[in-house]
Amino acid sequence: MTEPGPAELKTQHRAMWASGDYPTVAIEVIPEIGRRLVDACRIGPGQHVLDIAAGAGNAAIPAAEAGADVVASDLTPELFEAGRRIAAERGVEVRWQEADAEALPYADAEFDAVISCLGVMFAPFHRSAAAEMVRVTKPGGAIGLINWTPTGFIGQMFATMKPFAPPPPPGASPPPLWGDEAHIRSLLGDRVADLELRCENAVIDRFADGVEFRDFFKTYYGPAIAVYKAIAAEPEKVARLDRELAELASRHDLGNGRMEWEYLLVTARRSA
Repeated sequence: MTEPGPAELKTQHRAMWASGDYPTVAIEVIPEIGRRLVDACRIGPGQHVLDIAAGAGNAAIPAAEAGADVVASDLTPELFEAGRRIAAERGVEVRWQEADAEALPYADAEFDAVISCLGVMFAPFHRSAAAEMVRVTKPGGAIGLINWTPTGFIGQMFATMKPFAPPPPPGASPPPLWGDEAHIRSLLGDRVADLELRCENAVIDRFADGVEFRDFFKTYYGPAIAVYKAIAAEPEKVARLDRELAELASRHDLGNGRMEWEYLLVTARRSA
């Protein structure tokens, strides 16, 4: 089997996120997580801010509400329609632009703050994405990330799906590595100062049980949809993945459908 080239890989990645309904996931499951990142980065009036892999703007829109001039970039512009609608409902303006996190179309040191909330972690080549994030940030400017951790619930969900998924392209790294402290330190290195890493939990109360979680994610969440598509012709595998995802969610139920999903909050300043 021939490995996909860079252009084909980007097309596949875009199609994966367009196949689901990530805005529904962000709104119904993790509505406040973007605002947490904006607050941690102390984003406010007068700042020129870039949200990388912004999706429908779960961080970009709160940044605009804080008074910043915001560009929301994403490889999947199909997500922008929902973002524009939400921004209009909240009475803020955001500039939406198609862009690859690994090759951003912006000048060096263009932004006062560069953020990504559960977005850039899905770019397959981590070092390229991290280098671009730093490059477009002004010296002394803020860099902020929220990423799911490998050991938290979503990291375990990806580990559960991995045996059923097609192999990643050579050189690609798994998304939850962005939630590993040592990996983040390696990616950013001495290009940043004042690096702070904090594990926190998003409290999730959207799902009554593990079956409801599984059915929601296999319907709306692009990465889960892609895995199910890959095994669609193998009903035994589909049944096994159905069972394993429901069981995973059930094990993390703290009572009354409440779960805690661990993420790593990263804040730093670009070195001079």
